[in-house]
Amino acid sequence: MFLGQYAHTVDAKGRVFVPAKYREELGDTFVITRGTAKCITVYPMAEWEKFTAKIEELPQAQAVKIRRFIFGNASDVTVDAQGRINIVQNLRDYAGIDKNAVILGLGSYLEIWSEEAWKTESELESSEEIEDLMVALGC
Repeated sequence: MFLGQYAHTVDAKGRVFVPAKYREELGDTFVITRGTAKCITVYPMAEWEKFTAKIEELPQAQAVKIRRFIFGNASDVTVDAQGRINIVQNLRDYAGIDKNAVILGLGSYLEIWSEEAWKTESELESSEEIEDLMVALGC
């Protein structure tokens, strides 16, 4: 399970360090793609397969935009010998990631945010709002 958050520098080639505990969970090859909140999502292969199976079940007319958004921007990724992944330019541009990134564990997958965007996003989330959502979901 992916938990916690880590801030790391992105180098000039678009590489960012992935903490060891996340690398273990991700496995040898995993998938990165656009997230819906101007971030990058990172899926271990087993979670990616579950996620894409749900999309594949949708009627073609409804799912084509989702497929373009998710599949058209997805790429298989491996970790290099220094524990880094390369984030392709189009995903860095989409998420606004330049020099600093925050990697968040969200249970079954990760999100990678620009440091600035994450700061803004996390300030918008109030504990009362989260509590209301949890009550609505029966948590």
